[in-house]
Amino acid sequence: MKKGLLLFLLLSAACFSFAQKKPLVVFVTGDHEYSGEQTLPLIAAELEKNYGFQTKVLKATPDQNSEKNIPGLESLKEADLAIFYLRWRQLPPDQLALIEDYLKSGKPLMGFRTTTHAFNFPKGDPSERWNAFGEFALNAPPGWGGKAAHTHYGHQSTTDVSIIEAAKKHPILRGVAPSFHANSWLYRVLPDYPTKGSEWLLMGKSVNPDKTAIDNPVAWTGTNSYGAKIFTTTLGHPEDFQVEAFQRLIINAIHWELGEKVPKKWKGKIDINVPYRGIVK
Repeated sequence: MKKGLLLFLLLSAACFSFAQKKPLVVFVTGDHEYSGEQTLPLIAAELEKNYGFQTKVLKATPDQNSEKNIPGLESLKEADLAIFYLRWRQLPPDQLALIEDYLKSGKPLMGFRTTTHAFNFPKGDPSERWNAFGEFALNAPPGWGGKAAHTHYGHQSTTDVSIIEAAKKHPILRGVAPSFHANSWLYRVLPDYPTKGSEWLLMGKSVNPDKTAIDNPVAWTGTNSYGAKIFTTTLGHPEDFQVEAFQRLIINAIHWELGEKVPKKWKGKIDINVPYRGIVK
């Protein structure tokens, strides 16, 4: 009887421990321009402080301009969600293999802005296919320019953002202001992207464009070519992270991707004050 009780207690404790396991969110950063290695740790800290998640932030080494080394990608093996903010990396095969293993796991992922052109291997390189990461991982254009004509409307422009009427009841948009202004210059992804089957959440209208502009989706969800749940946004200027609506969008999206209930109660604006770096190379 005592042995039975002891076994019951041990099993109960193990089940409780398993149930209480905090989801692990791994952030993978490395961009020359937008200070993702500074903004995303602040999001990570908020997730740990107020929302009960574990986080790990990986950074290009020795600095954001290092295109060929992001240590710690082994953490993706344990991740429940991977969040990427990359730009024109040329990672070695062993590091790409760790990202590919994560993609093949079918676990969810999120991408910010320049992650549409996360990699930039030269023509003929054995890893050249990774230049299309935006398409096969995030339902976005496959790299910059090219047949997709992926471009933007000038560094002097900004973007008016609004919730798409058909998507207004999506859990990711809970509590997000119906319209807000973003410092990001609008990315052109239409007409062929986001890929078919994606659900558009937010539309962007270029303000002060340097060429004839059309409205473009700036946030969408969907299922990628690996069968994984994705959330992609072409926003991500560091000043966007100061906007409460954008902060709430991100926190909501992280919960949604992990299958967690999107918080009904907002914990309050996050103190983020990271300047725009520009391209320093």
